[in-house]
Amino acid sequence: MTVRQDVHSAGIPVLCQSCEARHRGVCGALDPDQLVGLARISSKHTIEPGAELIGDAETVDSYSNVLSGVVKLTKSLSDGRQQIVGLQFAPDFLGRPFKVESAINAEAATAVSLCSFPRASIERMMRESPELEHRLLKQTLNELDEARDWMVTLGRKTAAEKVASFLLMIARNIDPTLDPATNVTSFELPLTRADIADFLGLTIETVSRQLTRLRTDGLIRIENNRHVTVTSLTRLASRSGA
Repeated sequence: MTVRQDVHSAGIPVLCQSCEARHRGVCGALDPDQLVGLARISSKHTIEPGAELIGDAETVDSYSNVLSGVVKLTKSLSDGRQQIVGLQFAPDFLGRPFKVESAINAEAATAVSLCSFPRASIERMMRESPELEHRLLKQTLNELDEARDWMVTLGRKTAAEKVASFLLMIARNIDPTLDPATNVTSFELPLTRADIADFLGLTIETVSRQLTRLRTDGLIRIENNRHVTVTSLTRLASRSGA
């Protein structure tokens, strides 16, 4: 089910003032007048887990800021096989500016909250606002850096290092306010064991075995199969081969 809510008011929209994307994401590049203009044509959506957000080769009519939750990105082969190629978290920008068709599938891995706006409007604002274009370019380059780092994880790291790297990535992205000095954090795994195995290029049995080893060694606790508590981010980072 999708829930829509208009987000506009006189002055800077109230929801924009407290929005993570407003302060840390691309909307932080907009001045108050631009924010008001964008808010008038924007809508908030609450998406249930498993719902498709963007289909491969689908015409792109809108872009979105991820306000909360985790988005799973996949690529499809001609025979129907899929590969998870990335995850997006708040306040990431969902969509590829100036591209008419999507080249990926995007699916809600968890319950996801989005703020969406028409493609034509955001592309026009990019032409008018160099700062907005700069923010989007910076995010794109960050994603490129992350993809290169993940290539190293997939190509060179051991199974133990891969699973530790995955948990560390989730821990660092799921809570944007996490203090680097904090050594303990908790989160819900956004992917199933099968999806984690697909993402890491491992078998489900290997993922389960490595999670059990981390739990036995006291680095993590797992409750209800999905709730993970990292008891030492420092030790987890060491196990990741970072």
